Amino acid sequence: MALAFDEFGRPFVIIKEQDQKVRLRGLDAQKANIASGMAVSRILRTSLGPKGMDKMLQSPDGDVTITNDGATILEQMDVDNQIAKLLVELSRSQDYEIGDGTTGVVVLAGALLEQSQKLLERGIHPIRVAEGYETASRIAVEHLEKISQKYDFGVNNMEPLVQTCMTTLSSKIVNRCKRSLAEISVKAVLAVADLERKDVNLDLIKVEGKVGGKLEDTELIYGILVDKEMSHPQMPKQIEDAKIAILTCPFEPPKPKTKHKVDIDTVEKFQTLRKQEQQYFDVMVQKCKDVGATLVICQWGFDDEANHLLMHRNLPAVRWVGGVELELIAIATGGRIVPRFQELTPEKLGKAGLVREKAFGTTKDRMLYVEHCANSRAVTIFIRGGNKMIIEETKRSIHDALCVARNLIRNNSIVYGGGSAEISCSVAVEAAADRYPGVEQYAIRAFADALDSVPMALAENSGLQPIETLSAVKSQQIKENNHYCGIDCNDAGTNDMREQNVFETLIGKQQQIFLATQVVKMILKIDDVISPSEY
Repeated sequence: MALAFDEFGRPFVIIKEQDQKVRLRGLDAQKANIASGMAVSRILRTSLGPKGMDKMLQSPDGDVTITNDGATILEQMDVDNQIAKLLVELSRSQDYEIGDGTTGVVVLAGALLEQSQKLLERGIHPIRVAEGYETASRIAVEHLEKISQKYDFGVNNMEPLVQTCMTTLSSKIVNRCKRSLAEISVKAVLAVADLERKDVNLDLIKVEGKVGGKLEDTELIYGILVDKEMSHPQMPKQIEDAKIAILTCPFEPPKPKTKHKVDIDTVEKFQTLRKQEQQYFDVMVQKCKDVGATLVICQWGFDDEANHLLMHRNLPAVRWVGGVELELIAIATGGRIVPRFQELTPEKLGKAGLVREKAFGTTKDRMLYVEHCANSRAVTIFIRGGNKMIIEETKRSIHDALCVARNLIRNNSIVYGGGSAEISCSVAVEAAADRYPGVEQYAIRAFADALDSVPMALAENSGLQPIETLSAVKSQQIKENNHYCGIDCNDAGTNDMREQNVFETLIGKQQQIFLATQVVKMILKIDDVISPSEY
């Protein structure tokens, strides 16, 4: 882009390859940006809440995903528009930071864009709208702090955590098993949590799935589950008080690093070579036996000769175990990963109370359970389901529930769900608008209207009359000064979310408001769009 002047001294802009570019400026650019942002928001609007619809997405290579998780839908959608990509990023950052509320944040951003369009048409400057939104978001976040409640929980009192996880799971496909899945998620998080530091390392929770069985068969294993079996069918299927050697070195004779060729021209030489190889294997297996190992887990494979020798020496072994699983086994059993046979010592062995191989159904599929470990800070959630899509969606749902439990351990403040927090913030922001003279108060009121779009979408998706339901709940909140009235999506007969036990984490809600406001401010500040023209 370059600036030039005509013969009268008037400036004009020359764009490189101008005939191949399309340029939108001023109000047209802002309206185009707002329209594309709202289009993405409308897609997710129907997925909000416990009665939200699911989306079916097909990837270019034919894989089908069925989900109502906002971040997953936007991730899988092939979005070309740059503003729409901003909303995809918005959903992703909510997913990375909080793990839940990915649909709500996009719906809120879309509503803010919709309201700002009306303000721009009235002739209000975009910067004034952005400033008003910023002020309103601060008011809303402070109000959330006021209406939040602290929740005390411990290892023996898990109910608050379970109830909050159930709220998250109630909007997923798996909601018929939400109680059992919520309990599994909470137990898994508490098993790996450091409650003194209020820290949870979710990497220590492995989520594994296998097609077959039913969703109710999902279980929590205090140990590690490996999708492998013993390397020889005649090896013992159950080992108690196992001492595990965890190896990343291959069970085979060492190979020279340089290029080499061995000429064998007599039978004696071949026999010598074979004997030498056998001796290598013998020394390796003996080394494992000498340090007291009763099970060998190896990252690499080993050939039939080594396998036969291990079987012969009564040393069960598992081969081709992935690096991540090896690390988790090492953490759980308190063992060390050994890169060379020479470094194997008794202190480096991991200890597990029980290692067993379990077969599933009629498929002869087998998996290895490593349980009763010395350090049970690594756990596995094992999901069963009728088909691959159910298992994938359950994994995503469990991830959301784990993130919610982690957030509550970090910050144990909760707000009530069902749109009650948004309605309460909307009333507070509306009331605060009168304190601000000038044009900003229009933007602050628009922000209050945008907050109402979340409970309205909940009502719409539940088959209720949206405007009627929202105005009834809003007037009830103001009349009774009760911040906990929300949309009764489940037809429970009460609007009080405390009675329905619908909770959400405070930091999740605050993050939604912050992120949505930031993205909308960024979109409003764009007044010139130069893009390549369509061929």
